[in-house]
Amino acid sequence: MSRRTLVPSISLLEAFEASARHRSFTLAADELALTQSAVSRQVQALEEQLDVPLFRRTGRRIVLTDIGQAYAREIAAALARIRTASSRAISFRTGAGSLQLAIQPTFGSKWLVPRLGSFYARHPGMLVHIHSRIGEIDFDQSGMDAVIAASDGHRPGLVAHHLLEDERVVIISPELLARRPLQRPEQLLDHLLLEVSTRPQSWRDWMVGQGLSVRGVRMGPQFEFTAHLIQSVMSGIGVGLVTRVLVEDEIRSGALIVPFTVPSSVRWHYYLFYPPERESFPPLVAFRDWVLGEARAVTDGAARA
Repeated sequence: MSRRTLVPSISLLEAFEASARHRSFTLAADELALTQSAVSRQVQALEEQLDVPLFRRTGRRIVLTDIGQAYAREIAAALARIRTASSRAISFRTGAGSLQLAIQPTFGSKWLVPRLGSFYARHPGMLVHIHSRIGEIDFDQSGMDAVIAASDGHRPGLVAHHLLEDERVVIISPELLARRPLQRPEQLLDHLLLEVSTRPQSWRDWMVGQGLSVRGVRMGPQFEFTAHLIQSVMSGIGVGLVTRVLVEDEIRSGALIVPFTVPSSVRWHYYLFYPPERESFPPLVAFRDWVLGEARAVTDGAARA
């Protein structure tokens, strides 16, 4: 099989990808600034080159075949990676460009996003595209340039920069505290304990660290997002164990209370991770230097408090 057959031209692939996404040659033509007949001819040329039907045509209606659906998924991802690579190449020349950043949702909304204004003031030619992600990131498949995540810092093959301690605090609503006292860790046995599904052992680990027995503990519902857990604690459903930086505003306003503070070993920290080949990518360099500065300011402020 010839190389030409296996590597169709970008124009044919873009015509097919747009048609598959819109399920319409007409809408694809509008997007690509071509005529409907030109897009139809390009898709037909691709089908002839591959010798497989990608669409079923019924009058003016087109429907992807099974192989067409599978091919569309692969081509869409490949074209996205090509566009990202081209954007990075241009960024090296211009010093501008965009960064694709994956981040845990609640940390992004509560800590990072409120601070981004100072980044844009310093780097008006750059953009940071935020993608909410939970769990491990495949940089090759996702198109992400970097990720901020809570971790023990051990991610082989990635560059890691420490940002913040993941200091865990017990939180409770004022209303629930008034009904059911919580002045010391032992009284947690009288409360329903809420936790995030990605950290199902968080309460157990915390209580073992305090030398407490986990027998008799009443576990409540689990939540995929920390933000939902925080809202549930505020509504009085139960008690939560969360990262302090995620609830600073609620603690200051009195919407949540930290009933006691106990020393605990911090196992998890927030890190900025990225592949070593992206280390000199201008938008990443600018963001890395900025976010490390923001994290130092938080740490220094806590030390002075």
